Formats: sequence, C-alpha cells, structure tokens
Amino acid sequence: MAEERDQTGSSWEGMPLSEDYPGPHMENGAAPNGEAERDVPGPTDQAGKCGPNLLQMLKAAESRWTCQGRDGDGADTSWTGELVTEALKTDMQIQLTDQKQEFNKRPTKTGHHSLSRSFSQSSTESPSSVCSDSSEDESTPKGKLQKTSEGLSDFCIKNIKQAEFGRREIGIAQREMPALMVLRKRAGGEKPLAGAKVVGCTHITAQTAVLIETLCALGAQCRWAACNIFSTQNAVAAALAEGGTSVFAWRGESEEDFWWCIDQCVGAETWQPNMILDDGGDLTHWIYKKYPSLFKKLKGIVEESVTGVYRLYQLSKAGRLCVPAINVNDSVTKQKFDNLYCCKESILDGLKRTTGVMFGGKQVVVCGYGEVGKGCCAALKALGAVVYITEVDPICALQACMDGFRVIKLSEVVRQIDMVITCTGNKNVVGRELLDKMKNGCIVCNMGHSNTEIDLGSLRTAELRWDRVRPQVDHVIWPDGKRIVLLAEGRLLNLSCSTVPSFVLSVTATTQALALIELSNAPEGRYKQDVYLLPKKMDEYVASLHLPTFDALLTELTDDQAKYLGISKHGPFKPNYYSLKIADMSY
Repeated sequence: MAEERDQTGSSWEGMPLSEDYPGPHMENGAAPNGEAERDVPGPTDQAGKCGPNLLQMLKAAESRWTCQGRDGDGADTSWTGELVTEALKTDMQIQLTDQKQEFNKRPTKTGHHSLSRSFSQSSTESPSSVCSDSSEDESTPKGKLQKTSEGLSDFCIKNIKQAEFGRREIGIAQREMPALMVLRKRAGGEKPLAGAKVVGCTHITAQTAVLIETLCALGAQCRWAACNIFSTQNAVAAALAEGGTSVFAWRGESEEDFWWCIDQCVGAETWQPNMILDDGGDLTHWIYKKYPSLFKKLKGIVEESVTGVYRLYQLSKAGRLCVPAINVNDSVTKQKFDNLYCCKESILDGLKRTTGVMFGGKQVVVCGYGEVGKGCCAALKALGAVVYITEVDPICALQACMDGFRVIKLSEVVRQIDMVITCTGNKNVVGRELLDKMKNGCIVCNMGHSNTEIDLGSLRTAELRWDRVRPQVDHVIWPDGKRIVLLAEGRLLNLSCSTVPSFVLSVTATTQALALIELSNAPEGRYKQDVYLLPKKMDEYVASLHLPTFDALLTELTDDQAKYLGISKHGPFKPNYYSLKIADMSY
C-alpha cells in the first residue's frame, strides 16, 4: 500500500467542495461540461476488472442469460429459488469459532468529542420498531455485563434475552433477500472473504443482519455499530450478538453513546480491521481523526450514502484519501432501487405510524427531486396530496415539471403548507426563518441520510418548548402557542419510525457484499487511493439474481444483434460511464 499521508489535524469540516469539484455521480472525475478528467485512475480503467471469485459468479450469470435457466422444452427456470430454499434450510445462525474469543475490554473513553452532529435526546423504543418493548427502561447498557449462551461478552446491546425474537425477524427478512442467500450457497464454500476483518457502521435492522451474517458465511469477521441512533432494532442486535458478531448499538443512543459505540466497535487496541463498510461516513471519520494509523492495514472502504460519498470525494480532492474506496451509492442498483422504491414504499408508512395523517388534499413540499425525492413524491401524489418541489438542479427541476409537479421556492408557500419533507443530503435546507413562518400543526421530517437538513440547533432555544408526545414525535411550541410536529428529531424518517422492504434492500446489500469481495481479492495495484464505481457488469449481475423471484425471463440477443450494437450478447448492456443518477444534493 502507498505510504500513509499526513493526517494531522484533518477533519471533514474545513474541506468544503470546490465549485468545480465533481459530485459522486460523475465517474472518473469528469466535469459535466466536458472538462479534462482528474489525473487519477478512474472506474473506467480500473473498476471494470473483477477478482477471480467474482468472475465465477459472473460466469454463472452469463450461463443463465444464455440458457434462461431452462432446457429446450421450457423446463423449470427457478434455479435461484432452489438455491434460496436450500440455503434457508441450513442453520443461518452463524457461529464462527474465531469470533467467539473474548477480546480484552477497552477502557471507556470518558471525554466527550464535539463533532458535527446535532444534539439528540435519548428515546424509548418506537412502537413501530421490531420487538418494541414499552416496559424497557431508557438507561444505557454501557457497563452492564451481558453474555451469550456461548459466553461471548464482547458486545453492548440493550438486552441479550431478546435474541430469539430477533432471530425470527432475521429469518423473515432472509426470505425476501434472495440474492444474499444465493451468494451464501454459491460462494460460501470458497470463502472469498477469508481473512477479511470488516468493521461496519450501518442501520442495524433485520435486513442488515442478513448482510452481516452473509459476510460471516463468506469468511469475514465482523464488528458493527449503528449509523443512526433511532433505527437499531434491539432484538436483531441481540440475535447478532448471540450469533457471534460483536455489536455495539441500541435504539435511542445519546450523542455520546453513539460515538462511544463506534469507538468500541473499532477496537483499535485489540482488533485490527482491514475493511470498512460505512453508511454516512461517521465510522471512516472517526478512524480518520482518532486512529489514522489503522489506514495502513485497510484494504478499502465501501460507502453507500450521499453524505459519506461526498466526504470521500473531499478527501480524494485534498489528497488525503489513504485507501481505495468504492462508491456504492452511485451504483445503478442502489440509486434506482433502494433510493427510489424503498423510499416510495416507506415514506407513507413512517408518516402514518407517527401522525396518522390523511394525505388526500394535503399540501406537501418535498425538498429535492433526486431518486429519494422522486419516490416520496410518487407515493404522496398517488394518495391525492398536492405536492410542490424545491430544487437547485435545473435538470431535476425540469423532470419534476414534466412529472406534473410545481417547482417553487419554499419561502413562497411556507405559510400554507401542511408538511415539509427534506430529501437532499444537504444542510440547513429548512432554517429557523422558514420554521417561524410555518402554520400551526405543520409536519416537518427528513428522508435524507443525515440530520443536518433541518436546522435543529435554531430550535434548541429558551423561547421554544419541546413536548415529546410519543416516541419519535415532538411538538416544538412557539411563545404564541403555534407548534410544528417534528419527526425523529430530523433524522431518517423511514428507518427511525417504520420498517423498510427487505427485497429492495437485498439489491443494495448484495452490491455491498460484492464490493467488499472485490476489494478483498483485488491484486495490489488494481486500485489506487481514489473513489471507484463498480462496473455495470456487477450491477447487471445483482439485478439478475433477483429476477427469478418474479419469474422474469430475459430476451437474448442474437449474434447479429450483438454485433450491430457492438456489445457482448451477455452484457454489460450499458457502458461503464453510464449512470441513471442525477444528483440528490439539491433542494
């Protein structure tokens, strides 16, 4: 690996993107106006290559594309379904012997680290969370000794006794995540992640648990923390711990707890990770600031959020990215599935569970018309809401207009709207001036990853009163009695207040697993210290693993047709520079 760069005094703050710096949707650093590329290897010349383990998987996909999984008589096409069924018959409670050892307990860091996150109050379990227990106290489990049935104590969760319930939830999710089950069956024997020590910071839900245990089945050791203080499903965290994974997370963490969990998860004194799977960049940020020497051991970073990807591009721009990173967020399988369909199906669920609001006739402003915004708008429009869009990107704005939405400035309609939903990934999209002008009872929530889109700091003042009316629902009350309804303290609504569809997350999780396999098996020199996209061949492979669920049959190109188009009849069918994404960093 290249020599470690000077990281003294580095932080995400103080490194703003320059005006001419490309967003994560631009491959190889190409600017939209056709300016010259950055003088670094890009995804078109490096990420198109695959490791040997992946090539075997891709050959299997090519075989399916060639014969469509049937013989000449049109026999059964459900080879993937059979593999999923067979995998589900096995004991999916992964118990790796090399993970059962107890790591030495690290001394607790008592100092509070002032980082760029808004203050968050501890919360009780949401009634919408998996295995919600209203009788469960709000005390932190830090310092509480718990052990699994195998004697493992290297974890910190709410209640290990919930493991059985969490295991059932994971089993339900497995049946809706066919591609990961196929990976376990087809690649589990060769252990493509043998030797990988993956430290992760994502939402800890039943769907993520299926991913974590798939990584373990493929040979990895894992330690995990939560990227969101409200999204952890306590029963699932208990099931993961009982299964041998060191988990440090519980629902309703305080701000200090959040960073403590990440610090314990990294385990710098007792456990040396060599790969990072991050959602939002907080884990990478923590290692970068507190344990920069760990980058000498890292093979790479896999990041799946807009916020985290922008942070990686900032580091790359400044010459401070010390390891290769794969940008999963801008894979077509992430943008066009997780960001769009997941939000389309979960936005209404989160709003209904927390407020019970009727959508017909309500005036709603959606800030940002990227893939997340598109999904939210489609769902709201279908139930009769009057939807307005705010945008900075003229392309996104034009799309919104042609989809039948009026594009406005929030300040123009702020006094009459019933609901504001932010979907930008940016900061201070809804500031105090706008909050002051909102009408009584306006619902304010966020569907972007971070909690920076709503200016919560301006609401934490003496003249405003906060009234917690139910878990994840606060009334912020002005001196004249006006109140707004704030959901999940400005954090991700769907994962904080409801559940998300397992099948859609299967697409993203499979892409993450392939990215980790690729970085783990890549020969030295394939990837430089830069940010890469996975090749379209892998996007197509992930999609192909999910098609049998719908009994979908692909049409095969003839040799003459393939020659006419200038492509292989087995794909990839899109050039590597192709992306369906238009930037979400807009409002």
